[in-house]
Amino acid sequence: MHVPLVTTLFRLNKIIWVQIRKGMEEWTFIPLKLLIGGKRLKIEYEYTFGLPRKIVWKYLMDKKVLRKAIPGCKSFVESSRGVYEAELEIKIGPLQDLITLEIRLDDQKPPSSFRMYVKGKGNIGEIVGKADLFMKESRSVSKLTCKAEAEVTGALALAGQRVLDSGAHKGLDNFFQTVEKEIKRTLYQLKRGGR
Repeated sequence: MHVPLVTTLFRLNKIIWVQIRKGMEEWTFIPLKLLIGGKRLKIEYEYTFGLPRKIVWKYLMDKKVLRKAIPGCKSFVESSRGVYEAELEIKIGPLQDLITLEIRLDDQKPPSSFRMYVKGKGNIGEIVGKADLFMKESRSVSKLTCKAEAEVTGALALAGQRVLDSGAHKGLDNFFQTVEKEIKRTLYQLKRGGR
């Protein structure tokens, strides 16, 4: 099987185009999206909060906490109940972009579980996914389990599976660590203000 030689990448009308060699003397331009198929990601992740589950749930549903916790978040607005529009800067290896996301929280069973749908688009690719998040409590400690599936297309899909997996886990680590810090900071301020 002959693999075409890619020589040039450029952007025109919000589409990334690739110049490829089809034969010895023949060149053509095609959208990068057609050259690269999507990559599927399956992620299983766990995080333990040193806090009761009702408190964790309350702050996971707080848009101010979410905005601060999403890595690279530039804007975060609730467009309707449980639906958010966000812009965030991403950097995966040499790839960097501003992605526009729609995040929808669904099937909420407070304080045990919810489902999150994510659709995102940027100049270097798109992402579509869903995540099921479950929380269990034992002795005032909450264990969150996340099972997610996503499809990544465009130049984002060029990143190796290992790079995408480690980037996803690092992003989740940063997100939940920041959520926990925000909760503890807010509780400390409330306690201090109540004295």
